[in-house]
Amino acid sequence: MNKIKTGILIVLLAAVCFNSYGQGAKSLKINEVLIKNTENFQDDYGQRNAWIEIFNSSFASVDIRSCYLTNDKRVLNPNLSIEERVSMMYTIPKSDVLTEIAPRQHLLFWADNRPNRGTFHLNFALDSVASNWIALYDANGKTLIDSVTVPANIPANFSYAREADGSHHWILKGGDANNYVTPNTNNQTQDKQEKIDGFRKHDSAGIAMAIIAMSIVFGGLVLLYVSFRLIGAISVKLAKRNAMKTRGITDKKEAKEKAIGAESGEIFAAISLALHEYQDNVHDIEDTILTINRVKRNYSPWSSKIYTLRQTPKN
Repeated sequence: MNKIKTGILIVLLAAVCFNSYGQGAKSLKINEVLIKNTENFQDDYGQRNAWIEIFNSSFASVDIRSCYLTNDKRVLNPNLSIEERVSMMYTIPKSDVLTEIAPRQHLLFWADNRPNRGTFHLNFALDSVASNWIALYDANGKTLIDSVTVPANIPANFSYAREADGSHHWILKGGDANNYVTPNTNNQTQDKQEKIDGFRKHDSAGIAMAIIAMSIVFGGLVLLYVSFRLIGAISVKLAKRNAMKTRGITDKKEAKEKAIGAESGEIFAAISLALHEYQDNVHDIEDTILTINRVKRNYSPWSSKIYTLRQTPKN
């Protein structure tokens, strides 16, 4: 039994560790980058600058605080100390509550080389002509979470983005109403509900939907019935086994002949009621003592005639 409990505890701890690892900073992705910003999104100061979008690909909130953003490839040198590496990167502050990214949501950072403007303003700017290498590092300053190389000479107000949020395929976005830049929102939006449109086309009367819904409901009821039947059978089997153990019987055939464990519910109800009545009326030393109380009145109130007299009605 102790081995089983230990095994269950180890599995639970492993699951918790795996869940924490899978939904931590490792799930953050560099999702979209815009280099030349002349007519696009404005920052909180009304300025148009290059921006970097981070996407939380997990289904849990992730706080990006203490992580690092950089465009300096020198941090790839393994011989650098932590202090040297950190000096080449932008440290995302710990004190800002807005650094927490909700599940499957985005966060925008401005590459304007003005970190004094707030948490989301980086200490570096992007090159509008050459290619740009951008990297996101974990809080330890060593672990590379994600990186991307943005091609050179991207047109103004065009972004380099993943085709869909968190996907591996990168595309150029902008200049088209069907392929527009999407700061702080999904890279790929669906204006149509294909499944709903398909149901509407092939099942306009809703018959198939009704059948599916009823099948799910009745299927659930059947599963409940089977579950209760199994639980009842197991309970009866355990009750019979305990009854045989109590009476010292090991032969199942003998137990069946004597109907061990097959007592009806009325028997158990009668036993419970008898025990209850016994507990209510139980006494210790007063079982043989008769208590006589002196009657204070000379007549019994139940036989007194005064209770049968009518009172004179009043006007």
